[in-house]
Amino acid sequence: MRMNTHTSDASLNAADTVLAHAALAPDTAMPKAGPQTSVPATTALQEKAQARSWLQLNAPMADWQGRRVWLVGASTGIGLACAQALRAAGAQVVVSARNPQDVQDWAAKDAGVHWRALDVSDPSQVQATARALLAEGPLDLVVYAAGYYRAQRATALDLDDLLQHDKVNYQGALQVIDAVLPGMLARQSGHISLLSSVAGWRGLPNGLAYGPTKAALTHLAETLYMDLQDHGIGVSVVNPGFVATPLTAQNQFTMPALISPEQAAREMLKGWAQGQFDIHFPKRFTLWLKLLRLLPYRLYFPLVRKFTGL
Repeated sequence: MRMNTHTSDASLNAADTVLAHAALAPDTAMPKAGPQTSVPATTALQEKAQARSWLQLNAPMADWQGRRVWLVGASTGIGLACAQALRAAGAQVVVSARNPQDVQDWAAKDAGVHWRALDVSDPSQVQATARALLAEGPLDLVVYAAGYYRAQRATALDLDDLLQHDKVNYQGALQVIDAVLPGMLARQSGHISLLSSVAGWRGLPNGLAYGPTKAALTHLAETLYMDLQDHGIGVSVVNPGFVATPLTAQNQFTMPALISPEQAAREMLKGWAQGQFDIHFPKRFTLWLKLLRLLPYRLYFPLVRKFTGL
């Protein structure tokens, strides 16, 4: 499970939800003009299109034919499923991971799949890999999906483990961005997508090490978006709920609204196709969590204790 800490962002997301309903609702859901008045169908369609346009924060990416995508941390789970979905849609994918055996086997059978062994905690490796990839051509999308997770509480604080979370989940993203951003700025195009988590939205029990790194990723994505929007570079942040991966397999509780990596990948591609900035799923779970973000601490803390039992 993955969570952001800005109430103002939550309010905007709430507004997004209202507008989305307005855009998708049937015309009869609008206030009726009276027996003598009707709204032309073309006008209603224009209003819906305008609402969708307002929700679009990035240039849509729906046609993947010929696009080059670098996925960092994609040997298993969401990253691998996303790489497979992008390749099926026609993209040329480069997959990086520390343990790429499964990817190597896939790449041996498909000329549109390439792999690069990579440890994101090694800055020299990241720079060398990025240089090699960029020498072969520009990257249209870079997805940072590397992740490390161990449940931890303050009553059993492990500093080394805390720092390892930061090194992989956050500092690794900074290393990759530093390596690819100059080329994107020079071309005035490209897209950076960071795989965060709803666990970074607000503090949760057992999330002492993991949650803060995901909150930092979301904050980073927000700031990158504001800095790069006028330079032709897209930025998005992906906030999944519970997804069945090797990381979440460590959880010792029933995970609500659990989805498969393949379902997560479909949601990511849909979000990019719609030009979304905040790609979160499954909505039946994440929309409730967005409401929790609005609660004052006096209500939030006891509610979390009640529902988690921790």
